[in-house]
Amino acid sequence: MSRTALRICPLCEATCGLTLTLDEGRVTGARGDRDDVFSKGFICPKGAAFPAVDADPDRLSGPLVRVDGELREASWEEAFDAVAAGLRPVVERHGPHAVGVVLGNPNVHTMAGALYPPLLIAGLGTRSLFTASTVDQMPKHVSSGLLFGDANAIPVPDLDRTDHLLLIGANPLESNGSLCTAPDFPGRLRALKARGGTLTVVDPRRTRTARLADRHVAVRPGTDALLLAAMASVLVEEHLVDLGDCAPHVQGVAELADALKDFTPEAVAPACDVDADTIRALARELAAAPTAAVYGRIGSCTVPHGTLASWLVDVLNILTGNLDRPGGALFPRAATDRTPRPAGPGRGFALGRWHSRVSRHPEAKGELPLSALAEEIDTATDAGEPLRALIAVAANPVLSAPDGDRLDKALGSLDFMVSVDPYLNETSRHAHVVLPPPPPAQSPHHDFAFNTLAVRNQVRYTRPALPPEPGRMPETEILARLVLAATGRHGTDPEAVDRLVVHQTLDRAVNDPHSPVHGRDPEELAGMLTGHDGPERRLDMMLRLGPYGDGFGADPEGLTLDRLLAHPHGIDLGPLSPRLPQPLKTRSGRVELLPEPIAADLPRLRAALDERPDGFVLVGRRHLRSNNSWMHNVPALTGGTNRCTLQIHPDDAERLGVRDGQPVRVRGAGGEVTAPAEVTDGLRRGVVSLPHGWGHDRPGTRLRHAAADPGVNVNQLLDGSLLDPLSGNAVLNGVPVVIEPGAEPEPEHGAVSGAGRDVPARLPGLDG
Repeated sequence: MSRTALRICPLCEATCGLTLTLDEGRVTGARGDRDDVFSKGFICPKGAAFPAVDADPDRLSGPLVRVDGELREASWEEAFDAVAAGLRPVVERHGPHAVGVVLGNPNVHTMAGALYPPLLIAGLGTRSLFTASTVDQMPKHVSSGLLFGDANAIPVPDLDRTDHLLLIGANPLESNGSLCTAPDFPGRLRALKARGGTLTVVDPRRTRTARLADRHVAVRPGTDALLLAAMASVLVEEHLVDLGDCAPHVQGVAELADALKDFTPEAVAPACDVDADTIRALARELAAAPTAAVYGRIGSCTVPHGTLASWLVDVLNILTGNLDRPGGALFPRAATDRTPRPAGPGRGFALGRWHSRVSRHPEAKGELPLSALAEEIDTATDAGEPLRALIAVAANPVLSAPDGDRLDKALGSLDFMVSVDPYLNETSRHAHVVLPPPPPAQSPHHDFAFNTLAVRNQVRYTRPALPPEPGRMPETEILARLVLAATGRHGTDPEAVDRLVVHQTLDRAVNDPHSPVHGRDPEELAGMLTGHDGPERRLDMMLRLGPYGDGFGADPEGLTLDRLLAHPHGIDLGPLSPRLPQPLKTRSGRVELLPEPIAADLPRLRAALDERPDGFVLVGRRHLRSNNSWMHNVPALTGGTNRCTLQIHPDDAERLGVRDGQPVRVRGAGGEVTAPAEVTDGLRRGVVSLPHGWGHDRPGTRLRHAAADPGVNVNQLLDGSLLDPLSGNAVLNGVPVVIEPGAEPEPEHGAVSGAGRDVPARLPGLDG
């Protein structure tokens, strides 16, 4: 008999509420939850495909352990015995830094991924941390850290109240938004226009978002920082700077004006290929709007000056008085944020506290560049030994990092590797142990990270819609056991991990004079926590100590887990509101408009004024029906526009003699790929586009649908040497490439064969 259950969608950053239909222990349907306080019934194709994602037959149902070189099915006990036996000798023989940790994008979409990896990293004591952030958003973290003293203090545009929105390098009609959690982003943009607001999009492609815009500026790829710097210089030159209520909290305006004086519209126009009058109009329109917000995303992060571009996004918001005001860009306040502290100077944000071993890349936010992972494994230096072991949690860097071929070989040389992943994919196929989490319907969900980036304050939690199938282990328990096995406590009750966190957190809270539980008995407080298990008790604790919490009884109307469970569609906590100076953690206690690392990088941006690409440059693109590399195995989410094609302008195609659908060779510093041409006037001349996350043609995987139409790995065109120096973020956009017509394919007879069409190798114990 059918029943329904609520679930927050974990498939992108929009975090929409779903109503699932359940029949005989499986999900058979998904629709938008009309009563969800945040998404109000909105659903995208990924959410509608939740049943297919949940029931993918290629999901691993139990652990795999490598025996005599082959991955075989094993019990959970055997798997964790193997993890402990493989990791601990590496730590004891070579030290903790010889164990690398790689965290992929899906981590941030699960409760387990938020709660346990920090404990794993701290418990190991390793500095060898690599995450998807350095092929995505690290420039924004670094610029926020330098401006505000906190790398996680990221202002988001107040979409529902702004009068003017400037998007740069963002395509939310395809991505659903990123570093800006907003269910129905397309609807919010249409509402902006319906109330008389203005939408401006800066992008080298005429994306679906750009087609909605009042003004589309087709900037030359990679020159975002130059364009934004010129806009800031116009504000200064034409006396349009007005800090508004932010003025008492900002320092460095005069120094900033002097630093940007060379970036006039006339100086910048040739490099950006945007005329000076348009640049001036962009700046004047921004300053004249009653309220406005500038929002930059992956296209402005994954470029040579990504940190400078991210910094200048907030500089423009500050100079026009739109930081921290309704209708501008504000700091969200999540329900699980730490207890609010009084405003005042903090410890600030530091870069380069340690460096990578081979290329000496500085750490940023505790991370090393994912681009450096291969060389950290396969290269010996006087600075220390290579990585000997790797823990990959929901990560597929063979496809997401530059030069996947080199990394593919490097992973095969490790002494030991463990992968937490539901699939046997291009990366996890190298693991000695694979620990698969259950499907999402069998997991609880609360958005710890995305609520810190939400366009409206709210809190929601959904328990598992279905109980774990026999033989499955909850992802929270998998990661708790991994923490224990990696840190020499294998065999300890996994609930001890959560108990330790609760004890340490409450002990700090009762000794903190700013805490609502200062001076109380931590054991008494621990006894007040509710929840079915350790993760729920930790959530209850965070809610109670947070900015809306009950303070363990101090505020009878405050948040607790029980109160949240009584509101299954969530609790609305109100619109974003001004918060300065409370979020500031800089040493001065103010917004530091021109931090020293930024000032030191500006000469590199000045040099870019004279740069002009001779040939083609490559940019990526998003698809509404995918999320990086982890949804190409679901038939409902592939095909149609979600294809791995090389988009090229008609004039460029005619000049090269390329027809639509014809194979085209693309060569870059890291290698060569061949993809079918998609001739379109949706991007500017001299620019070609390949999507990210494809290349599912390596043997030994178990992704049957993805392997049938594998596409090509765009990151193979990169050799990993191009990085934004401040953040270590890979340069993925504006990359020089050579384009050549490929040979026309031979007519096919019978079964498909050839490059990219090989049938994945069968693995013992996995057939049937």
